[in-house]
Amino acid sequence: MYKSLLKPLFDITFSLLGFFLAIPILLIASLLITLSNKGNPFFLQKRPGRKGIVFTIIKFKTMNDKKDSDGNLLSDEQRLTTIGSFIRRTSIDEIPQLINVLKGDMSLIGPRPLLVNYMHLYSDFQNRRHEVKPGITGWAQVNGRNAIDWETKFNMDVWYVDNITFITDIKILLKTLKKVLMREGINSENSKTIEPFDGKY
Repeated sequence: MYKSLLKPLFDITFSLLGFFLAIPILLIASLLITLSNKGNPFFLQKRPGRKGIVFTIIKFKTMNDKKDSDGNLLSDEQRLTTIGSFIRRTSIDEIPQLINVLKGDMSLIGPRPLLVNYMHLYSDFQNRRHEVKPGITGWAQVNGRNAIDWETKFNMDVWYVDNITFITDIKILLKTLKKVLMREGINSENSKTIEPFDGKY
């Protein structure tokens, strides 16, 4: 009952509350990113959702579009701006995804939506993460985030799919708030973003 009826209500209620409370932050962040990047403050990207249906995720843009002499984008670390680094550390970049939740593309809590070009690499077990809506935060995010390996991440995603309850979601939500306030587990030690998934562990 919770998974099919109460969880969508949970998502809408807390997303609306969070969105209105975050309006001042959204406005300030939009202005600072626009000035820093000299352009659109939002990052839009196609991601797979429930049943693998692709949607457009909305996040704040933390990197600029600087390119090398051959016209190729510089590395993520080189393009990460000072403002972007702060916004990523504080998880402010995730706030616009509340719009995705209100649209029904995402849930507040669920497996994080990964890249579309990973989809053909998944095993049947790994693909089970698409049995539910992807989330802004999830079981893997509160248990290591970018610091855990891909095998552990997928195991945690599927564990969540099999163990969705109100208590579990509340636990994840509270752990997320703690990690955001303590700025825990934003990136792995040696990289600005997690290593790409190549279908192997």
